[in-house]
Amino acid sequence: MATTETQLMSSVGLIEKDVNGDTLWVWCYPSVDSRLRQVLLSKCCLTQQGRDFHTFVFGQFCRTWYYITTVEVQEPTALNKVTHFSTVVTAKDFNPEKYAALSRILCRMYVKHGTPVKMMEAYLTVLIKGICQSDENGSFLIKDYDVRKAYLAGSIKDVVSQFGMETIILYTALMLKKRIVVHHPRIEALLEFTRALPALTWHRKDWSILHPYVHLSDTELEDLQNCPGYIAGFVDPEVSNRSDLFDVYVNLPDSFITVSQSAKEAMAMGKLHKEVGHLIVQSAEDPERSDSQVIKDISVKTKEILTNLLALADKCEDSKITLEGLKQHHFPAATENFLFHLAAAEQLLRI
Repeated sequence: MATTETQLMSSVGLIEKDVNGDTLWVWCYPSVDSRLRQVLLSKCCLTQQGRDFHTFVFGQFCRTWYYITTVEVQEPTALNKVTHFSTVVTAKDFNPEKYAALSRILCRMYVKHGTPVKMMEAYLTVLIKGICQSDENGSFLIKDYDVRKAYLAGSIKDVVSQFGMETIILYTALMLKKRIVVHHPRIEALLEFTRALPALTWHRKDWSILHPYVHLSDTELEDLQNCPGYIAGFVDPEVSNRSDLFDVYVNLPDSFITVSQSAKEAMAMGKLHKEVGHLIVQSAEDPERSDSQVIKDISVKTKEILTNLLALADKCEDSKITLEGLKQHHFPAATENFLFHLAAAEQLLRI
């Protein structure tokens, strides 16, 4: 059991802020390369002068997930020269609740003992046995944190409650593997909203497209632009002027969605979109239906669309769709356009 699950963890690190106000990366096991370390320091709220205090943030850089938990040191402890510290866990998997729970235990150990040795021991125990138990600091079991729970922790109902029929724009963008940029000045709101979006295309179960906390730095943007399609969250309002970064822009505080000029053709809406949009809204607004039931409703409709697309592909040479082949079916223009771009996203298009 534990072997495969535990091998997902990559490292544990420690950032401290001392009584002089200096913030330093003080310890790491086994190691983190210098580029990732710089990104992690920029994400830690202790390095952001006068900004808000964030107890827990997570994100992704160069295919590595990071989870940062920050604690204010309350007197008296063994850490007499430290005012705040952050534990940084890096891993290959998306599972915020799992790593938040583990980090809380690591933080309590550090406060009690004032040395990272105990943290390293706990990390190694989890790595080897998939469990970490201690009477005073709580226990942690990897098997308690199924990845499906992490995928279902975001709320599609909340997304639909905010955007209504416009949710179809997000659904279409995700189906076509477009670039979605979301802005909100509060990181907690960004994390909550963006993590829910990949569930709109549940058939892929692909949370690697999620980059919930990105800064407008060259290093991070270069990494982001290596991804063909993504959901990227930014706290900096300046991102709205960076049309090179998005096909769809979501202004979360003001609840509006903009489709960029370059994506308008691929994102043109028609009867099929209206039908799917109504289904999403109807399902999400039903008080009897849970988030997972809403996701299932959307997924059933998506599978129906994909089954029809595969049926079209099967009739074509080498099971690849062509525009000429699509035209023979006399679909409405917007549906034909959507199916053409969807075939490209699903690698069913003959170029």
